[in-house]
Amino acid sequence: MMDKKNIWEEGLLEKYLLDELSETERLSIEDALNKDKTLKAHFERLESDFERMAFENAIAPPSRIKSAIQHHLEKQYSTIFFSPTLLVAASLAFLFLLTTVLMYLRWQNAQDDLQTIQDQTLVLQERLNALEENYLSTNTLLKTINGPKTIPLVLHGNEMVPHARAVAYVNHDNKMVVVNAQGLPELPKDKTYQMWSDVEGEMINMGLLPTDQELVTLRYIEKAESLNITIEPAGGNDHPTVAQLISYVTL
Repeated sequence: MMDKKNIWEEGLLEKYLLDELSETERLSIEDALNKDKTLKAHFERLESDFERMAFENAIAPPSRIKSAIQHHLEKQYSTIFFSPTLLVAASLAFLFLLTTVLMYLRWQNAQDDLQTIQDQTLVLQERLNALEENYLSTNTLLKTINGPKTIPLVLHGNEMVPHARAVAYVNHDNKMVVVNAQGLPELPKDKTYQMWSDVEGEMINMGLLPTDQELVTLRYIEKAESLNITIEPAGGNDHPTVAQLISYVTL
């Protein structure tokens, strides 16, 4: 018996309605419907919605179809004796053919609508997954920076940018550095902020500091003695521009 979760997630009920399953899959779905009342009720609602959608989206048959059918009937019966029985049979045949064409057009339209709904559902699910992943990541960061073993360090700007301010959160146990750089003034597009760790007189790159993000995770450097922020060309630099040092804090 198929798993109910897989049946829902893979859209097997819709495919069963559209007769797109193999014989084995079709029998498995029927077995699942007979054994699972919840699944059966969901299928009946889906079948009802599908039927309603088909009739709501019904379109008139193209005029050429009706003209062709009438022309064909006139040609066939122009040389035949038109008895009442023959006329009734011809009328029924015409109605049957016209109804078949109408149902086919409605079915095609309903299939297109169903595919559109499935595509929209997939897009919404992907967006929901992305939001959930972003929420979990942000929530983990907030828990870490608010933890008792995390050290907040405020980096004030020097005379070059006296009103600049950034906050670095350092956790030596988790080997994590997170910085809120939104207090730094906005730079021209060809410039960027970059943070460095001073280890025994050597400046080691920790990463860039975009000011349009609330929290930025940077590289943790062992035995760092201070954190330093410089202004560098867009994309960053492999060594700090000391003349553009705007802030630092000792650890």
